[in-house]
Amino acid sequence: MDASEAVEAVISAARAFMGDRLSVNRTVREQHSRGEDTTPPTLPDAVAFAETTEEVSRLLALCHQHGVAVTPFGAGTSLEGHVNPVRGGVSLDLSRMTAVLEVNEEDMDCLIEPGVTRQALNAFLRDKGMFFPVDPGSHCTIGGMCATRASGTNAVRYGTIRENVLGLEVVLADGRVIETGGRTRKASNGYDLTRLFIGSEGTLGVITKVRLRLHGIPEAVSAAVSQFPTLEAAVETVITIMQTGIPVARIELLDDDQMEACIRYSKLTGFAAQPTLFLEFHGSPAAVREQAAVVEAIARDFGAASFAWATEAEERNRLWQARHDAYWAAVALKPGHRGITTDVCVPISRLAEAVVGAKATAKDSGLTSCIVGHVGDGNFHCLILFPENDPEGLERAWALDRAIVAQGLALGGTCSGEHGIGLGKREFLEQEHGAEALAVMRGLKASLDPRGILNPGKMFRN
Repeated sequence: MDASEAVEAVISAARAFMGDRLSVNRTVREQHSRGEDTTPPTLPDAVAFAETTEEVSRLLALCHQHGVAVTPFGAGTSLEGHVNPVRGGVSLDLSRMTAVLEVNEEDMDCLIEPGVTRQALNAFLRDKGMFFPVDPGSHCTIGGMCATRASGTNAVRYGTIRENVLGLEVVLADGRVIETGGRTRKASNGYDLTRLFIGSEGTLGVITKVRLRLHGIPEAVSAAVSQFPTLEAAVETVITIMQTGIPVARIELLDDDQMEACIRYSKLTGFAAQPTLFLEFHGSPAAVREQAAVVEAIARDFGAASFAWATEAEERNRLWQARHDAYWAAVALKPGHRGITTDVCVPISRLAEAVVGAKATAKDSGLTSCIVGHVGDGNFHCLILFPENDPEGLERAWALDRAIVAQGLALGGTCSGEHGIGLGKREFLEQEHGAEALAVMRGLKASLDPRGILNPGKMFRN
């Protein structure tokens, strides 16, 4: 049986239990051909809209039997080509699996299906006095966040998705279903399979349930915006805040170009196009006031030109919406351009070198760039703009990306703090971990997916 016959056999058999939720419509396939990245789109042969774990299990067993590739798909917001079905096959769309299955208020945990978004979960939890804090900014699914080991604006206080997942239900390549972790806050009982699948990018199994750690909605919340004369002054302020041990909930950096973009796009009146920190404080009213006062004093020591407060929810939401729209604001800065985004993360003590060095390298390249970052944990993004439909411009942007990653690695950092590897960062994986570690990763992949059907081409070049 050749490849096309194998695909037809899977489609025919899957239709018996999925009906018209197994689509070969070209428009549907095009919608599942890529994420929010610059890699060329690839059409899957079919798109399967799963609604239950049983359907995922039966479909994977079929694909395993016939050697047909399966690419998991959530909201399609990934930035590294994770959802691009480079070898065709089936795009497995999990966005209809949106049930909140359990909420355990006394233990502050919940069990959800992978298609639930952070926004939907927090709307569900609001009246219970709890929230889920991991906030990548985009309208992505929590299953996708688990697959890519996502982070976001709240990570400096609440941790990344890794620290907020207690357990998973995972369907393996051959259709077997396993459960990892549990409801306890700690355990010493064998291999930590939960952490193995967190960040595996759909290459080891398909996540069908997620048990999450929840947090109480803080009694008081206050935000502040502080602007600085130089990029270095803003970053040094961050380093000092973190080394002082102040429990800031959010601390985000926008350089002068990014602030200019946000002022135009989000109508941020009253601010200048200068390096800027967005901060947020959570806790009791007294604790919030104390934290904010100490941070303001530190910012003033580093020459902060202003320190503006935002205590009303409407104003805070306006500021954070502008931060979440930073990508679109940057792209809009130069009409006719697209962007690629670096994702370097470095030890906090090397952050100033990394950020200032990245900006200098970007300026030397002649390309426009905007820096924004979750700098409280050393993670920043340099959005590099290049002319749309210009292969030479795209290659120049990738060359700049490689240079910035090389600088980050030289400072003891990583090529990806939260976006993952996918297609876009495969070349850096061996540079960062070495050939022997990469061989161990390949061995794990071969053990759990011997026919290589799960999200092939991602993480590893072959």
